[in-house]
Amino acid sequence: MECCRWTAAGTLLLASLILSSRTARSEEDRDSLWDAWGSWSECSRTCGGGASYSLRRCLSSKTCEGRNIRYRTCSNVDCPPEAGDFRAQQCSAHNDVKYQGQLYEWLPVSNDPDNPCSLKCQARGTALVVELAPKVLDGTRCYTESLDMCISGLCQIVGCDHQLGSAVKEDNCGVCNGDGSTCRLVRGQYKSQLSASKLDDTVVAIPYGSRQVRLVLKGPDHLYLETKTLQGVKSENSLSTTGSFLVENSSIDFQKFPDKEILRISGPLTADFTIKIHYAGAADSSVQFIFYQPIIHRWRETDFFPCSASCGGGYQLTSAECFDLRSNRVVADQYCHYYPENIKPKPKLQECNLDPCPASDGYKQIMPYDLYHPLPRWESTPWTACSSSCGGGIQSRSVSCVEEDIQGHISPVEEWKCMYTPKMPVVQPCNIFDCPKWLAQEWSPCTVTCGQGLRYRVVLCIDHRGMHTGGCSPKTKPHIKEECVVPTPCYKPKEKLPVEAKLPWYKQAQELEEGTAVSEEPSFIPEAWSTCSVTCGVGSQVRLVKCQVLLSFSQSVADLPIDECEGPKPVSQRACYSGPCGGEAPEYTPEETQLLHGGLQELDELYDWEYEGFTECSESCGGGVQEAVVTCLNKQTREIADETLCVSSRRPPQLLKACSLDPCPPR
Repeated sequence: MECCRWTAAGTLLLASLILSSRTARSEEDRDSLWDAWGSWSECSRTCGGGASYSLRRCLSSKTCEGRNIRYRTCSNVDCPPEAGDFRAQQCSAHNDVKYQGQLYEWLPVSNDPDNPCSLKCQARGTALVVELAPKVLDGTRCYTESLDMCISGLCQIVGCDHQLGSAVKEDNCGVCNGDGSTCRLVRGQYKSQLSASKLDDTVVAIPYGSRQVRLVLKGPDHLYLETKTLQGVKSENSLSTTGSFLVENSSIDFQKFPDKEILRISGPLTADFTIKIHYAGAADSSVQFIFYQPIIHRWRETDFFPCSASCGGGYQLTSAECFDLRSNRVVADQYCHYYPENIKPKPKLQECNLDPCPASDGYKQIMPYDLYHPLPRWESTPWTACSSSCGGGIQSRSVSCVEEDIQGHISPVEEWKCMYTPKMPVVQPCNIFDCPKWLAQEWSPCTVTCGQGLRYRVVLCIDHRGMHTGGCSPKTKPHIKEECVVPTPCYKPKEKLPVEAKLPWYKQAQELEEGTAVSEEPSFIPEAWSTCSVTCGVGSQVRLVKCQVLLSFSQSVADLPIDECEGPKPVSQRACYSGPCGGEAPEYTPEETQLLHGGLQELDELYDWEYEGFTECSESCGGGVQEAVVTCLNKQTREIADETLCVSSRRPPQLLKACSLDPCPPR
């Protein structure tokens, strides 16, 4: 009887098996009500991504569950440039059809947020926008910057793998579902250096295949483009008007303002672009740039070289060569060494020709060696000194084939014995980076708030990495100090404050800060205020303010130089009041008491920031930096005051100047 008893677990297991069997049978029954899927229809487009469908028929007299149509993408190859936009073709098909008794030339209206899959068109030269069809043709892009496509009047999600319903996206390098390792982010700043002998200058060279290019020029000068295709064809574009246009099949978006120019190229670039600046005014201009540059040189592992022995057992090796992805050819190794992301693969070794040699064959090995006999190898002398310290030079060395015997003695041998691996180059370029040059920063505010004073700027000798260095010619160094005039009278009438006025720092402490979201336009993003520096009385708070932009492709936030953001920068320091100390009534200085009770002077008229000389040089030779000392002064007594009394005035910017530029003596 023991074998016939059911446990509770056994009962549950049986019920589960019965339920799953019924579920499977019901699914089979449901599918059996449908006929087999039919063949796929012809693609709705011949290029640029279209849609194809397949149908099936319900075999039951009742309603079948599920859909009788399914879709897939097709023709996922780029259209030639002359093919034009698919939505524009559908609009132009109505050009010979009268609308309200009149013929129009219809242009597409894209990116409709409410109904992206309707065919809305605008009559050229007018504000007339008409829905010419409730649905666009299958395969039409929902939005210009998206792969999502309209199918049967509905917008369907399409991933970068061209599959319907896929959420796979391209990385910043343009690789579908990539990890961003095939490109690098490049960003920097260019400042114009006016010269009577130069009418233009190069801002930055952006290589073929780069993406998400963005440049912003601020100042009176003007940007223009030079391009060079892989076939060596050169051209130039003046960028004279605002608009979107094609340059070497790359779509350019250019905006021109009275004091600013913005250039955007989504990419990938189909040629090498050189961005240049044409000097047009007496004032300096600055250009901020950012783009993703492809890593075009990569290590590639070679096949195994010929076996070292014809029989009786030998060895063969692989090697690695630097490969140019653009020209599809092998180049010198230093091109791959330029990218730290590139890691050269190690050689692989394997045995070969293991069959024994015939007894009558007295010749076994092409290159005699065994397990204890290393392969012949290339050996080189050290590189000679570079012919130039910067700007590109040449260095050389000698390379020979050597062999090491069992005792470790090395002797030269014929070069053919080393031909299983490429011979090392005997000449190579060196110090190809740009020579150091002077870089002048922005001018400081005038040292006075009225009348005549001085303003300063930092001028540093910058190398190709953007680091402070030496080597620039003193004759070409821009000046670091000049006179300035503030057109403000040095005396102004004093105004009384209302009796109910509070201390400026107390009012500031009560203000609420509104959060700022990062957008696709550069904007100032302040972080949270720090806690007050004191637990009672008057103290100070600080916070970090960054210039940031949202990268639309990767949905990531990138930090930009402060100059990239427009508008007033939020304050990064303010006073705070933590209540009276010791529970007693607060005590104020005479100046503070006057403010509370309607004194005759505001705090910012009594105290202000002023420069008080420079600190000692950070280096004794070889180039150093001195920092300007900023103090809070009482304007009447000229005595140094607590910095919290100057919070109502904007703290002047940090000033640096170069010092001790003489080279250090050799040790």
